[in-house]
This record gives sequence, structure tokens and C-alpha cells, in this order.
Amino acid sequence: MKDIIPHILKKEFKIPKEELLSNAVGSFSATEKIIFSILSIILIISATTLVWQVNQNFLVGVPADGGSFSEGIIGTPRFINPVIAIGDAERDMTSLIYSGLLKANSEGKLIPDLAKNYTISDDGLTYTFYLKDNIFFHDNTPVTTNDIEFTIARVQDPSTKSPKRANWDGVIIEKVTEKQIRFILKKPYSPFIENTTIGILPKHIWKNVNNEEFAFSQFNIEPIGSGPYEIKNIYRDSGGLIQYYELSSFKKYALGKPYISTIFIKFYPNEKALLSAYTNGSIQNMNSIAPQEARLLKMSDARIETISLPRIFAVFLNQNNAPLFSDQNVRKALNIAMPKEVLVQEVLQGYATSIDGPIPSKEKKVDSISFDDRINEAKDILAKDGWEINKDGILEKKTKKSTTLMQFSLVTSNAPELKQSAEIIKDAWTKLGAEVTVKIFDSGDLNQNIIKTRKYDALLFGEIVGRDLDLFAFWHSSQRNDPGLNIAMYVNSKVDKILEDVRSISDTAQRKAKYEEFDNIIHQEIPALFAYSPDFIYVMTKNIKGFSFGQVTTPGDRFADVNKWYINTDQVWKIFVNS
Repeated sequence: MKDIIPHILKKEFKIPKEELLSNAVGSFSATEKIIFSILSIILIISATTLVWQVNQNFLVGVPADGGSFSEGIIGTPRFINPVIAIGDAERDMTSLIYSGLLKANSEGKLIPDLAKNYTISDDGLTYTFYLKDNIFFHDNTPVTTNDIEFTIARVQDPSTKSPKRANWDGVIIEKVTEKQIRFILKKPYSPFIENTTIGILPKHIWKNVNNEEFAFSQFNIEPIGSGPYEIKNIYRDSGGLIQYYELSSFKKYALGKPYISTIFIKFYPNEKALLSAYTNGSIQNMNSIAPQEARLLKMSDARIETISLPRIFAVFLNQNNAPLFSDQNVRKALNIAMPKEVLVQEVLQGYATSIDGPIPSKEKKVDSISFDDRINEAKDILAKDGWEINKDGILEKKTKKSTTLMQFSLVTSNAPELKQSAEIIKDAWTKLGAEVTVKIFDSGDLNQNIIKTRKYDALLFGEIVGRDLDLFAFWHSSQRNDPGLNIAMYVNSKVDKILEDVRSISDTAQRKAKYEEFDNIIHQEIPALFAYSPDFIYVMTKNIKGFSFGQVTTPGDRFADVNKWYINTDQVWKIFVNS
């Protein structure tokens, strides 16, 4: 046996030469040759298909660099500067060009951006941030805590007139090293961490720009930041006005170079011009369009991405100006008769969520009670409370000393959705027996002469609650007068205590429990009649992948994960992706 195995291993095995195969095939009859050819073709196709299928089972598409898209925006930015940006067009641009210590991702969670990590002291007063290594501005200058300190100092300077100044008022800045910086608060304020998402200015560029020149600096329209995209070109018309920016992906971005190479941001004066640009193919992405337009685009198979905004629209009742609303049964009846579903479906075309309280909800709800049943329920409440229809068809309530009529005005701005909503609400309450006068004001006039002075009976208005859900400014009794935002003129000592306590609580579960307690009180007392939270509507090209919505506070938040978007893909074996 020992001799046989080596012999076998050494033996040469020869495959018949090609001429033998050729001779064999040549000896086939015509029929045999046809059968052989067919079988050979089947074998080749089967083998090729098998190899292709095996390959496809092991291949997966992964994001690849490249591609571009054009985005249309209403308005032209004057201050592409995170310290003084005020309009949506400006905030859109700053979200692409600048980065902060932290950033909110598409889910609304705060994650490190320029910061490597951070700590919060046990007393909630000191926030210490540590910067990442190898972080740069678009001009390749390293980002240090000198830039952080400089940016916040500019925000705090009253002469800068930063809209973010209140967020940093009284905060002490301590630069420990070029990689470590502290912020010290006077008292605990858990939503403070949100403020550290502010974009950071490069000190080496802005340090020689004094406060008087700050708003007029050329760097407000030719900005240099450290965000995911940097300016490659600026295109102007013959008059020198900026028409659009060409942005290119920044390879040294702290969270990784974005996949999409180029973004064109184009500016339009109004919605009509924006829609025209979309129709003729000049842009592929846009937002800030009316729900009616979104519905039509959806019908034409456009890609519409939506998310409920943390904003509430409600009718705020001013009991000081209209004592009628001090009657809880009146408030309850008006609330029941509030045509929320009609507003959502007719005014917002379904791009909204009806709400029952001051805390926005993402859950789409359908009211199972018909509108007619609601009106009848509201009438029963008022009838039991002594309200009767008089000869003029208006509800009135008589006592020994006086007669009160269900008469009041409903004030709102001249925004199309709000004007239409006000008329629908008026019609609903008219069926109830109320006499409602709708008053429309320009936005500036409404804010300065009506809201600021609190001269209204009922006010249909919207409030931006925000990501951090700090409701102090909207419902604490100390905020009843301007510049406070308690436009319901609401007073409740228990609510005051809750809102004060929740500001110092960092634990998410405890904050949620406190806000549920607050929400229950508002539901019982009905100081406002809540209507809906609108959706953010984003029209975008189907070519973009990797996009997701979790939370949007301002339109600029749609770019939260823009570095993860991609258009091009590569096919690679799964084992290489997992590794």
C-alpha cells in the first residue's frame, strides 16, 4: 500500500486534446450535432446565470461619492452667519456651511459634531466640552476653543443684536485649553445644551471686523465655516444680486465627507417662481410650498417627504379683554365645536395633525365623532349653563344683574391658511349660536399693535415649541406681558411651579412626567382651543437616498444628516460591508 500511493500521486493524467474532441464531434450525425449544440448553449447559459445569481446574492449597494442636485429656496440670504441669521433662507445656508459643538441628527437627538464629548456637573451648572482632533474650517485653519469663545462672545455682545443672545445671557465662558472649554450657568437650565448647536465662526477671519461692520461684512455672503459643505462658486445676475450658490462637499468635515459632491442652492422671490423653477427642471428639491400645491404634486407622483412640526396653532382666549371667556362652560363648548378635522383636511390638505393640547403630537388622529354631533354636544353644555338663543339668533345668558351675549372677535394674520382657518372656525361657532367677527392684520401690525399690547378677544396664532420643549415662555404667569409669549394670559400657580421645576430636570423620564401633569391641567382649564400642528413639506428628487425625517424644528433641520445622503452607489460583496 505504501508503494501504491506515491505511484498514484506521481502518475500523470492527460485530458484528451482538442483534436480528439473535434474528431468526436465531427463523427456526430447532423441530428447529434444539433442536439450537442443546444445542450452546450444551455450549459453555458445555465453556468453564466448561476454565477450571476450567486454573485448577486453576495453583492450589496453601498453609498458612493458623486452626484449633485439643485434646491430652491424662497428669499435671498443676507446673513449666512449663525450669530445673526434670522430668515429661513439664511438658516438653511448656515446649516450646510457651519457646524457647532453638537448637532441635532435627523431623529432630533443631539450628537457630537466639533466636540468629541462633554460633561455636565452634578449641580447642572457647568458644561465642559472637549474638541475633536483634526477639525478644520473650509480654509484649512484648525478649529480651536478660541473660535468657540469668540463666537459666543459675539452672541452675548448687545451691539451685535444676535437673535440668540437670550440663550447665552449670563453664561460665563472659560477657555481651559485649545481643546477644552467650559460654560457656567447661574442656575440649572436643562434645555441649555441645545444652545451648543450654534455654528462656530472662524476667529482669524472675523476678529478684525468690529461691531459696527459686523452685519455688513462680505463674509456674511461669502462665509467660511466648518460644516459639511463649502462654497465653490457664487453666481450673480447682471445687477450683482446673488442667484445661486454652488456648494461642494468638505472632505475634512468632522462627521465625514458627504457623499453628494455638489449642491446648487437657488433663490426665488415667491412660491410661484419656486414652483415654476421646479416645473421646468431648474430645481429638484424645494420646501415652503402650500399644502394645496403639495397635494397636486403628490398626484403627479412627485416625492413628498413630510414630518409634523413642533408647532401648535390654537385660538388663545384673552379673558382680560373678553370676560365672556371666564366661563369655563363657554370655553368647553367652543373647544368641542372647534372644527379641527375640517381645518386639517380642507385648509392643510391632510398635511397636519389635529391636537388637543399645548404639546405637539406626531400621531395622526381621526376624530370618530361627527361635526354635527360635536355641535349638538356643545349646545347641550351651554343650554345647561343657562345660555339661550335670543330673537337675533345669538346666544345670551341672563342673570339678575346683566345679560351676556356670545359675541367676540377672532383675530389672526393675513397668511392664507390662517385667514381660511378663521372663516371656517367662525362658521362652526356661528352654528353654535355665537356672533364672531373675524379681524385680519398684516403680520407686522398684528405683532406690534395687537399681540404686544394684548388687545384681542380671541387670537388664532401659532407657536414654535421647539425641540427642547421648554414651555415656560408660553404658559408661565410671569410671561403674560410682552416680550413674554403667554398670549392666553394664563395664570395658574401649580403650572408655574411645574414649568420652573422642569427647567432644572435633565432626566428625560422625569421631564416627561412633569409635562404630562402640566398637559392634564391645561386640558381641564382650557385656556386655549387647540387646533393642529402643521407638517413640514419637502419635495425632493427620487435620486437621493439615505434621507430620513425624525424631527424638524426649522426648515434648515432637513439638512441634519445631509452628509449621509447619496445618489451614486457601488456594488460590493456583503462580507466587505460587514467588515
